[in-house]
Amino acid sequence: MSWSLDDIPAQDGRRAVVTGANGGLGLQTAKELARRGASVVLAVRDTARGAKAVDVIRREVSDARLEVAPLDLADLSSVRAFAAAQEAAGEPLDLLINNAGVMATPPRTTADGFELQLGTNHLGHFALTALLLDRLRGAPAPRVVTVSSQAHRLGTIDFDDLNWQHSYSPWRAYGRAKLANLLFARELQARADAAGLPLRSLAAHPGYSSTGLQITGPGMSGGVVGRLNALGGRALNLLVGTSDAYGALPTLRAATDPEMPGGGFVGPGRIAQTRGAVGLVSSTAAGRDMDVARRLFDVSEELTGVDFGLPAAAAAAGVAR
Repeated sequence: MSWSLDDIPAQDGRRAVVTGANGGLGLQTAKELARRGASVVLAVRDTARGAKAVDVIRREVSDARLEVAPLDLADLSSVRAFAAAQEAAGEPLDLLINNAGVMATPPRTTADGFELQLGTNHLGHFALTALLLDRLRGAPAPRVVTVSSQAHRLGTIDFDDLNWQHSYSPWRAYGRAKLANLLFARELQARADAAGLPLRSLAAHPGYSSTGLQITGPGMSGGVVGRLNALGGRALNLLVGTSDAYGALPTLRAATDPEMPGGGFVGPGRIAQTRGAVGLVSSTAAGRDMDVARRLFDVSEELTGVDFGLPAAAAAAGVAR
């Protein structure tokens, strides 16, 4: 049976944070959560664009309960400031959607010196989740959904050159960041289980969804190369891309379906996982390597300076998909 927006259960009384909610998948996710009654914080780098996103949502959901808050995942001081504001508000957090990201950028670093894609897509969200863990603990059935990608299939985790200091490839770096997202989601579930926390952590991927992501990052190269990269992204979006509304379905199912298990990976099931019914999908063997996931978690704590307070399980357990 196909899962659709009509299957999203009521979200009344729930509070959600959606990163990158000013456009694309994040905007669609925030809108549908708000439509079902959730109170949604749009965590965005550009608050002016966030305010426009609020206007877009309220055209369809007039009674939407929305808040815009600044968050730059490429700057850990911004991550800490956002988390501190949420902590000061004192409200439980039922749902954290780690959605924001950058794709296939030229060599760049974050404010903290990390390679931009790993630093933004993985380490920023990793730190954010740790710093919001007390708010999540305050909810009766909290969930964390981290958006990965089919590009995780391009990725490897090289602990000797995690930040691409010796050799850089835009697409391989994107693959590494998306693989890190998937491994983080699975390891967070393993540690929550070991600690007896009622937290459900899942990963999701949109298939190939037409958003600005395929244009902005590759286009950052500048000059002729940047223009050609952006043109190629636009062409692929037109030829094979699905809508951002469809691309948000896996995230929404991971976030709201009571049948989706912690540690699961949710995405489209047909045509190389680009289309079709949305449900649990397979990953590469690297995406199931819990020994690497456990080590990456520990290394990420060291790099970001955050502490989840969740020791690793006694032995790494494999996952089926």
